Order: sequence, then structure tokens, then C-alpha cells
Amino acid sequence: MKFITFVLIVFVIGAMLSPVPIRATVVEGSGGEVDVTCVATELRPCLPALTLGGNPTDECCTKLNEQKPCLCDYIKNPAYSKYVSSPNARKVLAACNVPYPSCGNS
Repeated sequence: MKFITFVLIVFVIGAMLSPVPIRATVVEGSGGEVDVTCVATELRPCLPALTLGGNPTDECCTKLNEQKPCLCDYIKNPAYSKYVSSPNARKVLAACNVPYPSCGNS
């Protein structure tokens, strides 16, 4: 069981180290747009909670809130979707008071 956990963690870290950033544009209520650079490695503090379950750290919750506009892009990306869509991810998002995104088919 420890070997499987180790392999899973190594795979997740490898996937999250992908050098391809994703860009998201957030439309602010005041009429302005804010560009957010979505970098999956920023969510590294969330790896233990996402892969093994348990409570997320404060740093994880901060990063999730910063990357909130990126979650739909992560869900649509095959490299990240299984982690962002997992039951553990939903628990982590709930614990951090980040709503699970409802992504359109755009």
C-alpha cells in the first residue's frame, strides 16, 4: 500500500510540474478584467490533502482561492482533471470554502 501511495504522489507531482501555464481572464464586477496566470504548481501545498485526504493547510486554501478562476481550465485539462474532480478535491474545496465550479462547455 505504501508503494502505491508513493507512486501516486510521484505521478501527481510530475503532472503538477508541467511547464505549461494556463491563462484565465476574470471579469470583475466594476467592468475591468483581471488576467490570472494559472500555474498548477502553485497548488503544491494541496497535494497531501488531494492525494491522501485529510485537512488542507491554510497555505493550500490561500492558493486555491488565488487559483479559483483556473479550476475549470484544470478540470478540462486531462493532466489535472482526475485530481481536481476527485472526491478528495471536493472535500478540500469545501474545507477551504471554495465552491466547486460549474464549468460550461465553452
